[in-house]
Amino acid sequence: MLKYPVLFSIMVFPTAVLAQSSDLEATCKTVAKNFFLSDGLAIGTVQSFPELKPPGVRMTYSTRPGAAAADMSDTFECEFEKADKPHNLVKFCISSTCYVPNDGDVERKRHFEEMRILLQRSEK
Repeated sequence: MLKYPVLFSIMVFPTAVLAQSSDLEATCKTVAKNFFLSDGLAIGTVQSFPELKPPGVRMTYSTRPGAAAADMSDTFECEFEKADKPHNLVKFCISSTCYVPNDGDVERKRHFEEMRILLQRSEK
């Protein structure tokens, strides 16, 4: 009886891993590095969801060089218009602060536009 759930999980696990999108992940890492103005941003666990509408990425990060992935608790999230390039940034969040194109806060709206423009430049 136990062999069927185990067999099912073995069959499903590789599919779940393949559903990750290294392309979306790389794009979100680019947004994070641009936001923090740091090529040395330490990235921990990364999860991507290309099948969601809108597709997105969630990852842990640290601004401390050499930080262990297990010690990273800050999160960075990205949402995109589509899973294929050009991805077109729709929203990004740093922990509980989100940046969107129609934000009422002028500074957050400007930061969003800066990241959108830098991403468009890098995807040409």
